[in-house]
Amino acid sequence: MTPIWDAISTLFRENCYLSATTTVGGYLLALSLQKKFKTTLFNPVLVALFFTLIALQLFNIDYETYRRDAAPITFLITPATICLAIPLYRQFELVKANWLAILAACSVGTVVNAVLVWLVARAFQMEYVEYMTLLSKSITMAIGAGITQEYGGYVAITCAVITITGVTGNMCGTFFLRKFGILNPVAQGLAIGVSSHAFGTARALEIGETEGAFSGLAIAITGVLTVLIAPLAAAAPV
Repeated sequence: MTPIWDAISTLFRENCYLSATTTVGGYLLALSLQKKFKTTLFNPVLVALFFTLIALQLFNIDYETYRRDAAPITFLITPATICLAIPLYRQFELVKANWLAILAACSVGTVVNAVLVWLVARAFQMEYVEYMTLLSKSITMAIGAGITQEYGGYVAITCAVITITGVTGNMCGTFFLRKFGILNPVAQGLAIGVSSHAFGTARALEIGETEGAFSGLAIAITGVLTVLIAPLAAAAPV
């Protein structure tokens, strides 16, 4: 390693917020590419993720340093989540009119997710700990990580799987909705929120306020329902 490169690496490791700026830079770059080429391949979350991983490896930055520098970004997750209540408030009359469909969609989605994970675990002869690690793949990370920790799974892997599920839903969700002829804004929002949590909700908000509102609502309901069925899922033989 040359002295100049060593100096740059040291600068990234020791300069507060500089390494976290890489994540923001990757996200903004992806937004530009997505706008220019009109393709979901340049998913902002996915590009920022790879951009950050490459930077951490390239400049030899350990995760603890990065997490410390990224604290302001992490802090913004809470107010950003709270802001999801704004479109929901605007659509409150529509929520009241469709409360039964909302509960049905979230309940079916939660049960189907648990059954699919169980079938995959059986098919690949997974151990109990691996099964419980995958159970929370479709709910928000704040709840999913807690469930995994409670039932002895691998929290780090759960977080990775939740991220992959969310990014996949963000990139492919609208494609499959169109293919299956699901065009109702309420149905679209619920489907995205149930299957791909906050990452999908970001995409739903791009489609429209109704889709975003119902996707955000689905995140909360699906998370609560998953907590409720987790003991039953944990008791199922794998």
